Amino acid sequence: MKPIFVQLQCAPGKTYEVADALYATELISELYSTSGEYDLLLKVYVESEEDIGKFINDHIASIPGIVRSLTTLTFRAF
Repeated sequence: MKPIFVQLQCAPGKTYEVADALYATELISELYSTSGEYDLLLKVYVESEEDIGKFINDHIASIPGIVRSLTTLTFRAF
């Protein structure tokens, strides 16, 4: 399993609805509200052979209220 970090920009007033929808998927390991350009930061574990772009598109970016996403791949934990 690979840890992937995703930042989400939500439509105005939709951050809590998006957060609730993300938790309902039961795919999210950690979820934080953040300040700045993005509203939410989440950590998700993806199977090594899984297509990350398709996973994010199908399970995260498709949630209503998300305007933009930024995905960060990780290589090693220290």
